[in-house]
Amino acid sequence: MKSSVIPVRKRDLEIILQSIPKHPNPKANLEQYTIPADLASEILFQACYTFGDVSEKSVIDLGSGTGRLALGAKMLNAKCVTGVDLDLEAIQSGQVNAKRMGLKINWLLTDISSVHGLFDTVIMNPPFGTKRPHNDVKFLHAALNLGKVIYSIHKSVTMQFLSEWVTRQGASLEKLVETRMPIEHQFPFHMKKRSFVNVQVIRIHH
Repeated sequence: MKSSVIPVRKRDLEIILQSIPKHPNPKANLEQYTIPADLASEILFQACYTFGDVSEKSVIDLGSGTGRLALGAKMLNAKCVTGVDLDLEAIQSGQVNAKRMGLKINWLLTDISSVHGLFDTVIMNPPFGTKRPHNDVKFLHAALNLGKVIYSIHKSVTMQFLSEWVTRQGASLEKLVETRMPIEHQFPFHMKKRSFVNVQVIRIHH
């Protein structure tokens, strides 16, 4: 069902999300890469206006970082939004951004495996599982336990594996957006000022 209320235009949302600072001190082992504002806006608008999964819904953002997805969901009229991260600096940044924007978000400083409850929608930018193998699957497993519908970003090369894994969980996966996600030079092992990773945005429902 499509929502009939549009509180903000897509381009305006992108501009606002772009103003939300990146993580002040990202950790390589947590694969903390800030989601680009244009991709966050695209995911949120599809979730909200193509599928009706944001407006007046309960939304949770796993690995919320500085809050771009969580705050964007609240701007698109989510009933309640929860941001979860195990990194204190990320949660503190999210709190500062929410206060500055006048938005109410429930922030949880904890590992995603410790979160309980049932939400209408999970929207997340999880680790790719490069530094911690299968950490992406850990996020998907937690998301399946928490939400009816999941929006997530993964490396395109993992799609076959993830599609088979999701099917074994009794859920359905559909591909929404395939794009190149920029990775800025922020860790010593990065050899280029900017590189790109082919990613796929997926929607899982069960």
